[in-house]
Formats: sequence, C-alpha cells, structure tokens
Amino acid sequence: MGVHGLTTFVEGNRHFLQDVKFRDSRLVIDGCSLYFRLYFSHGLDQLHGGDYDAFASLLTQFLTALATCNIQPYVVLDGGMDPSNKKFDTLRQRLQSKIKEADNLSHGRNGSVLPILTRDVFIQVLIQSGVPLIQCPAEADWEIACLAQEWKCPVLTNDSDFYIFDLPGGYLPFRFFQWTNLNGKASQRYILARCYTTAGLCRLFGGMNPELLPLCAVLTGNDYGTPKDTETLLSLLDASLLRRGGGRGKGRSPPSRIEGLLLWLSSFKTVAEALEEVSSLMGEEACKGKRGQKGGLASRLLACMQEYHIKAPSSVARWFSGGKAFQGGQTSGPAQLPECLSTAALQGRLPPLVLDALVMRRVLLIPQVENSKLASSHCSSRAIRQAVYGILLHRSQGNVTEGRVGGTQPMKGPGGEIQDMRMQENRQGMRGGRGGRGCGGRGQSINAAFSKEQAAGSSTVQAQGAPISVEEYDRLDLNLKKMEVEAVPLRNHVHLAGLGQAPAAVRLGALLQVLGVNQSALVSVPFHLQLPVAVTGFWFREATPTPSQPQVQALVVGMVYGEVFLNTQLGAIHYQHTVPQPNWALEHKVCAGLDRQRVRPGERRGVDIGMAHSFSQWQACLWSALCLNQLLLLPLPEPHLSW
Repeated sequence: MGVHGLTTFVEGNRHFLQDVKFRDSRLVIDGCSLYFRLYFSHGLDQLHGGDYDAFASLLTQFLTALATCNIQPYVVLDGGMDPSNKKFDTLRQRLQSKIKEADNLSHGRNGSVLPILTRDVFIQVLIQSGVPLIQCPAEADWEIACLAQEWKCPVLTNDSDFYIFDLPGGYLPFRFFQWTNLNGKASQRYILARCYTTAGLCRLFGGMNPELLPLCAVLTGNDYGTPKDTETLLSLLDASLLRRGGGRGKGRSPPSRIEGLLLWLSSFKTVAEALEEVSSLMGEEACKGKRGQKGGLASRLLACMQEYHIKAPSSVARWFSGGKAFQGGQTSGPAQLPECLSTAALQGRLPPLVLDALVMRRVLLIPQVENSKLASSHCSSRAIRQAVYGILLHRSQGNVTEGRVGGTQPMKGPGGEIQDMRMQENRQGMRGGRGGRGCGGRGQSINAAFSKEQAAGSSTVQAQGAPISVEEYDRLDLNLKKMEVEAVPLRNHVHLAGLGQAPAAVRLGALLQVLGVNQSALVSVPFHLQLPVAVTGFWFREATPTPSQPQVQALVVGMVYGEVFLNTQLGAIHYQHTVPQPNWALEHKVCAGLDRQRVRPGERRGVDIGMAHSFSQWQACLWSALCLNQLLLLPLPEPHLSW
C-alpha cells in the first residue's frame, strides 16, 4: 500500500521521525488501515472464520484509550474502486495474492487473510460508540489528506503515501503509536508516538522543496503504477548517481534508490526544473523551458503527481460539521443513488460492493480460508448478489428483463489467467432449486464468447430485452477468474429509483423472497435474529456439499451463546431489543455452561478444511445478505456480528 519501499526507508532512519506525547487533539484515522492493523497485530484467528468478538473488544479498548487522552477520532473509510481504473491492476494482483495466502493458511502454512465480516464489525462498533465516520465514494487517501490539512491535525495510518502529502499536523505511523501503554498523570494522560512531517525530511535533504516529493513517489512507484518509460529514466539516473557516489563521500556504499532520488531532486529548486531535466535525459529536447512536451514522460509524470495535490476546502470537513459531503466533486457512486441511500453510503451503512456494482459493473469478492479444490464459497450466495445487481441496474419495471439464477461451470484457460465468461442458464426463477447451487450446479451451459464491450465502468443500462450483467472477480482453484453474472430483477419489481418510496412490507417481502423464506416461518424468531436465521436456511439449501446436522447445530449454539453472553455483560444496553424480559439467572447459567465449552485461542488446532469450507459459505451468504438488507433500507435489523 502506498509508495514502494518508502516505509522501510523512513522508519530505518530514526532522525526522520520526532517523538511526541500525543493528547488533546483531533485525529484523522485511516479506517481501513486501523482495522487491518488491529486485527493482524494482535494474533486474532484467521483460520476458523474470525475472532469477531475479540476484535470488537480490541477496537473498543483502542477508542477508550483515545478518549482517556482527550483525543477525538474521525474515521475515514475507503468506498468503492477508483472509477479511473488506474489502480485496478494493483487491486487484482492483491486479490490473487490473497487467494494464495488463504490456501496457505488452510494447509498450515503462513499467510494473512482478513476474515470477511471484519469491516462490518468495525463499522458496527464505531456507530455504537458514537465515533464520527465517513465512507468516501472511492479511495480515501486524498480526502484524508485534505481533511488533515484543513484541520491542521495529524493522520494515523499505515499508508506510505502520507510520507508524501504535505500535512502541517504530520503523519503518525501505527507502528509507533503506543496506545496500549498510556503515560502521564490521570488528568493528563498521553500516548507516546512518533510524528513525521515533510518539512523534517526536506530539511535533512538540504532544504529540498516539498513540492518535489510527489515526483519521488511517482518515480519510485505507487499503487497507481508508473508511467511508461520510467524504468529507462531510472536506469539513467542510477548510472549517474553511481558515478557521483550518490553524494555520500568516498568509501560509502551507494544509496538506496529512494535516497538517490531524493538526493537528485534536492538539486532542483522547482518541479519545473526537475521535469526539464527529465525531458533532457529522455531526449525530449522540444520541451526546454516547458513542463514537458505533450505525451512525453515529463508530462505523464506531472499528471501522476496530481494525486498528491491537496485542495481546500475539504468535503469531509463539511460532512463532519453537519453539512453535505462530495457536492459535485468525486460523486460518481453516491450521486447515482437516491438521497436516502447516498446518505447511508456516506455513513458506512452501504457496502462498497453496491458502489462498485453500480458505477463500475465490477465486484471483487473477498477470499476466505476454504477448500480450494471446491468451488468458491461465494458461489453459494450468488443468487443474493444477483438480486442486488437487479435492484441497482434495472431502472424501472418498464425495462426489466426476465432474470435467470443459477450457477456456472467456469472454463479454465492455460497458465491460470483470468477468464472472461458469460452465464447462460436455465430459467429457474429467483430460487433456482438445488440445480442452481454453487458454481457447478446442474442444467447449465456457458457461452465463453464474452463480449469485451461489456467491460466494467459502463453505467448505461442496456437495451430492453438484453441481459444486464456485472463482472465478478472470484477464485477458480488457486487463480483469479472473471465471470459475467446476470443482474436479476425481483418479481415485485423493486428497483433503485423507487426504494425510498417503497413500503417497509414490500422491502421485507423482497428480502425474504430472495432468501427463500416465508415470513410466517420467522414468527417465533426474535426480530433482531431473523436475518441470520433466514440466511442459515438459505445456506442449508444452497451450500455445496450440503451442511451436516452438527454444523447447523453449531451455528444455532453460536447464536444462542452470543445472545446470552451479550445479555449478561455490563453495558449490554447497546444490544437490547424489544423481546420479553429474560430470566437473568437462567441466562447466566446457560452462558457459563457454554463458555466452558468454548475453545480458547491457545487451544485451537489445525483447520478442518471441510468444516471451514462449509462455514465460509455461511459467512459468504451472510455477507451478501447484509448487503441486500442495507440496499433495501434495513427491512430487518442487522444482527450483532461480534457474537
């Protein structure tokens, strides 16, 4: 994440960072960095579906530490994918890497895979704790930088792009943010941290102009890649620096590439001078005195540098002050949603999948620890996502096409490359039956001649009668595959434009229709548990292989334990619902008995791959159902996910 090698370079040079006693301040937090950091740096389980309760407790402790030091957090989350597609290759490579790491974990090898519901748990805890947050339409880095600059407060993140942004309050790397060990007197507690500023770095490079740092980032390489011919330029610069010894004196080894670039850039007063030198080295003589000839490397570098150009005022600051964010700016996602859903998206109550499907016609599915010899766990929940796509992309009843739900049997290509496919399935209605389960259901055929003109990014609804589809990127064996999945309209014709006016009963009917559950079957289930119970029924019908009775019983016991545990905890008022007054003594007894049966983290053994695959399918179904429920404006309450 960020600029290649920059974190190693800065953190390996102690004088670039200043010790601070952090307290009494606003703090802008990169939300995605926070939940990754908390989960992976505290040894939480990745093999058995996720330690969501331990993660929620850890996050609560983190927020309590901030409050103790009078630090006000403002959390900013990534939303959908960058509509420019500049980062898509990087995202695809990361997804392929996570598929391999999930397989490594399933075989007892090293790997790192974030459990699928971690982000949802994170947002639930923030909302319950009253922490201000916003989910941006796309990547959040630029918005975080703009907010921090306007407020002149630091940023807490793990992203090395923030070594480039010129922020007056600086950047606090998570690695040095010692929130678990508070210091100071009771009324003046503080967190020991280390703060980086571009001014400090530039001072150590002879007072270098900080406006040159983005050029260093672009030349070094970041998540957006590097312009064509950059390697040629770097080869020329490397040779020049080696001849000069990198400015380090006799007998010293040549500097790292980043240090060499900073030394080279420190010899220029302005960006224009540096780009003129680039043009000269590359033989682009026509651009003397200009910022790069049109189409030349210098002009492409300048364009890439704009990613680090901070503008004021900040839309996010306006949001946190009670106004509206992203008015007429980077609004491609929320701007296409009705106001009620647009607000939900900004509040973090509508997942990135919705924005990606609507704007990009493309969705990246999160890898899980499962049996890689079987179909992806996400195949069991495809019908739910097809309903999501149908609501988003079928604009009105007038141009609704008949939907087809079911699975596919993907075609493998040589070398494991991503495949393009078009689903052509038997018309089965929304439930599809057992033949529609998974990626390999019966009664299906595939036309592999997928049209390239249907690539993601097009938001134009196709002509009436033509199928509307979304690209899904998912696992096929150990490779990333691309599949065209058809958007299926619901029988009651619920569509995006009419969601805000649709009665709750209609929206609930649409949700239960997709999950294949009659409302009467849920009458005896507490209202706040109806969604996970309905999902469990859907999973039992759609999972491959069919879940065993002990697996179903394990899920039910897990739900019961989660409920009684929360009811017996101090502060459980957050989680109380309108249900009959419980028998507290009996609940305590049940909770204690179940707690004795719980396997502790230190007692866990290797993963049962068959069991893991089945429960990964259940989590995939719940993940997709949460998305559908949020899109339908919560006809059922969300369950407390950190059972």
